[in-house]
Amino acid sequence: MSCHSQPRKIFEGVACRHEFYALLSRHNQSPFDEERLSGRRYAGEWFEVTEEDHDRMFEILPPLFMRGDHFAMREFLAQSITSVFFTLKIDGRFRWFHAYGDLAAACSINRIRAAIIDRESRSVRSMSRAEKLEHIWSITGPDFRAFADQCFAADFAGRRILMVFPAVQGKIWKLIDDLTDEEIAAKLPVQFRHLGESVAA
Repeated sequence: MSCHSQPRKIFEGVACRHEFYALLSRHNQSPFDEERLSGRRYAGEWFEVTEEDHDRMFEILPPLFMRGDHFAMREFLAQSITSVFFTLKIDGRFRWFHAYGDLAAACSINRIRAAIIDRESRSVRSMSRAEKLEHIWSITGPDFRAFADQCFAADFAGRRILMVFPAVQGKIWKLIDDLTDEEIAAKLPVQFRHLGESVAA
């Protein structure tokens, strides 16, 4: 693992407890391939949590370490990847975040912190296309999302797919990266459909 796993926001808004656990399980259907076993599938993902969930996770087990504005969980998800919880003061108020950090990369936690502060300090609320796709993946139930297996075309193998409902075809599986703007809008919660699109996540 290296520090080149880009930090990325995977959920818009503050996750409630149900959403928090769902986000921790968002890749449970993924194949046990190198991406998953190495932790690359998870490294850099982050989202906002409540203060209560932040504090509850701190109390579950003694943290692996606690430094300034963050602590790391003792249990590793894959190789050197573990949950890191941040308490960050952004625009004059404290907010709490969960991320998957790579403890084998010295720059990992600092990169994630910087990405969160940069992303959440923007004066205009917006979502990039990548953030919209991650949010859609996060909120879609397991019956309507999957990782393509041998039943799909070879170039789909191991990639994320979602069920869509074209008017003329009933329902089909489609690569998440190939969703049209209209399909993205249809799958986003109403309050996010008309947010401006940011250039970078």
